[in-house]
Amino acid sequence: MRTLQTAVGVFGGEGYTDMSDVLPLMVANAGNSSRAAISSLNCPPVITEESCREHLGVHPCDQRRSISDYQFLFPAVDFSLIESEEDKLWKADVRETIEELAARGKKFLNWLWTRKEKEIAIVTHSGFLFHTLNALQNECHPDVKKEICGHFANCELRSMVIVDRSMLGSDSSVTDYPGKIPKGIDLPSDAVVDDNNIKVE
Repeated sequence: MRTLQTAVGVFGGEGYTDMSDVLPLMVANAGNSSRAAISSLNCPPVITEESCREHLGVHPCDQRRSISDYQFLFPAVDFSLIESEEDKLWKADVRETIEELAARGKKFLNWLWTRKEKEIAIVTHSGFLFHTLNALQNECHPDVKKEICGHFANCELRSMVIVDRSMLGSDSSVTDYPGKIPKGIDLPSDAVVDDNNIKVE
């Protein structure tokens, strides 16, 4: 619920006015928030993907509601990638290990590679990001590790460029993550081509 409220609050339009051809991203007072409805007019698509959820198990705050509840509260959000109506990932008596969470994070990143968009905003929980990015730290230049492996503050925004180095013909990855170790701190500049099609290093 919190991440959906954050996503629609950041990317949603102005206050919603009842228009029959435009659904609200969020209805008024969703989750007892005391917030007005948020319009989906001129907004980017908001797509849910279950593998980028917070640390799962034991804590009731990490259990999601039914998808039909969310569809009622967030009518213009796309829930089509969620396979089950009820939360089958959360267990009342078993807490997901950090290794399992990181593996789920890698699964999410692999899903990102299948997307056609070039710029994607990910709205999720700090624990998910922290453990996912820490699992990938050996694939990064040491200076980049400091930037991506720190804890996230509440509502913190970090911009990252994710590059599949295998597309550039570099050495094999040491993890199962498809990205590769960059040669320097400035990730994008390794692949820049000038007007004469000469690779700039």
